[in-house]
Amino acid sequence: MTNPLLADWSTPFGLAPFSEISDDDFAPALDAALSAHKAQIDAIADNPDAPTFANVVEALETPCQPLEQVLSVFFSVAGADSNPAREALQRDFSPMLAAHFSAITANKSLYARVKSVWDQRESLNLSDEQQRVLMLTHRGFVRGGAALEGAEDTRMQEIKSRLATLGTNFTQNLLADEREWFMELSEEDLEGLPDFAVAAARAAGEEKAAKGPVVTLSRSIITPFLQFSPRRDLRKTAFAAWGARGANGGETDNRAIAAEILSLREERSKLLGYETFAQYKLETEMAQTPEAVRGLLMDVWTPAKAQADADAEVLTQMMQADGINGPLEPWDWRYYSEKRRAVEHDLDEAELKPYLQLDRMIEASFDCATRLFGLEFKPLDVALYHPDCRAWEVTRGGKHVAVFIGDYFARGSKRSGAWCSAMRSQAKFPDVQSPIVINVCNFAKGSPALLSWDDARTLFHEFGHALHQMLSNVTYDSISGTSVARDFVELPSQLYEHWMEVPEVLQTFATHAETGAPMPDDLLQRVLGAATYDMGFQTVEYVASALVDLAFHDGPAPTDPMAKQAEVLEEIGMPPAIIMRHATPHFAHVFSGDGYSSGYYSYMWSEVMDADAFAAFEEAGDAFDPDRAKALEQHILSTGGSVDPKVLYTNFRGRLPGVEALLKGRGLAAG
Repeated sequence: MTNPLLADWSTPFGLAPFSEISDDDFAPALDAALSAHKAQIDAIADNPDAPTFANVVEALETPCQPLEQVLSVFFSVAGADSNPAREALQRDFSPMLAAHFSAITANKSLYARVKSVWDQRESLNLSDEQQRVLMLTHRGFVRGGAALEGAEDTRMQEIKSRLATLGTNFTQNLLADEREWFMELSEEDLEGLPDFAVAAARAAGEEKAAKGPVVTLSRSIITPFLQFSPRRDLRKTAFAAWGARGANGGETDNRAIAAEILSLREERSKLLGYETFAQYKLETEMAQTPEAVRGLLMDVWTPAKAQADADAEVLTQMMQADGINGPLEPWDWRYYSEKRRAVEHDLDEAELKPYLQLDRMIEASFDCATRLFGLEFKPLDVALYHPDCRAWEVTRGGKHVAVFIGDYFARGSKRSGAWCSAMRSQAKFPDVQSPIVINVCNFAKGSPALLSWDDARTLFHEFGHALHQMLSNVTYDSISGTSVARDFVELPSQLYEHWMEVPEVLQTFATHAETGAPMPDDLLQRVLGAATYDMGFQTVEYVASALVDLAFHDGPAPTDPMAKQAEVLEEIGMPPAIIMRHATPHFAHVFSGDGYSSGYYSYMWSEVMDADAFAAFEEAGDAFDPDRAKALEQHILSTGGSVDPKVLYTNFRGRLPGVEALLKGRGLAAG
């Protein structure tokens, strides 16, 4: 019987036949796929013909179908629907895959052929896109250690393998801590919680097979609890568990793993001739240097801290008015901030949330894409990897564009956070292939499911990434969609968040879960008026994390990351009632892989651009201005990594932006 992961998929749109795949299929399929890919690579490296763009670079761009199929399915389910068998497979696969891809970079015959094409580049009459792919291919080999020899080459392969294992261990430890902890609540403990939070706690209790409602470490459950529970002792207990993820001692403790990862990254960068890992990592980003990153972050930190300090004084007075003496603590901030918002903006989450139904917000995100880019969305009845998942066919002008999959609900088998991934990227070489894109979120279930304002922003954010994948229109897979500089990749996603706050969008899609009535105008105005509320807190917790990440990588690797974290926070004057958004032991962005290492700043870097980019629509007088939308697709969403991002943004806006639009958008601008 043919392994379904290795078969030709005759399913609708080439979707994976999830219902036919078992966990037992993954290991033998990966072995066969890696062998097939090795043979493909060896054929390129050992080709007796003179090196050309076609027989080297385009040959490398030709996908190995078995490997594409195995990895796309496995990593989709490993992150969103894990189980002990898949976790064990991931621990086995990580070093195998690291060794496999490291061997490609280390293949001296292959690198010699790549370098030969690179050296001939001026005489090859390549298109701009082909020149870009050649540059990225050559750079990838060099940065991967292809030019290293002897003991240095061997050590580089060892480091890559070890980092892959450590990243997997870090992620699985964090998932275990998030999955295992919960706090049971009595009926009395539910006092003060709005109905949606009570319903989420009861649903979580059922999932955990508890005797009653529980608080878990899912952000969609713990955040409302910290906002609304008057029980300071319970808030403290829940917050302590939230902050201690990855730092509880025992087998799931991530602190030693983080230290080893930082040490290995430093060693890796020095092997390649860089003084620090940050210099190595940032060389290919828009920022280019650690100094540029630190400059941006400190430009934002100073006004954000001033605002947070002022807010802390107000919240402390509110707490003391309740008869609680002593300093404002991190488990107090959200509770008193929510009370303050209710007073100052006549707004509370319980009033707002019934208007933010998940299904209606999905419709809103689709409708904006229809109005901006002409996309249409039709539900599909197809088998997916979990019953919670939904799928749509995306078309434009009657022509197929993509398949979009949404996996929206929190569950114990899913890692925390939200993300977008492509099971298949857009490309035209060697054959035209349309994308299959997944958005994964962690919203609380309900009947109907209701979102917080932040949840709704997250939904739009991830769909912005999805649009970047779906509207891609390039030739080669390696530069498709979100295959761009890390500090540019968040531009489309953060930009798309702005459309959620367009009044006519909310007037149409923010309808009450029980009555169906649209959001009243006065509530709409209060919501939009509070858009920058508590932005000092939000900015401080983010920028602190980004500064710690940068400090970890811009200098000698700290032997004690927790001590280094404390040192950085003291230097910048971290307000005592606010903690980092991601403390080191659960900083998955930075330690689960290389993606955001020395790059967590990129959300802020992209926000400088997204604030300025949406201003282009505001200047046109219409959030759905067709000319601006066409330019956005032409210069940013369709181009993937085919052009340098500074050129892309300048082509769209006519110039590069400054930090002023960001500070104004966050309500932190002076005056």
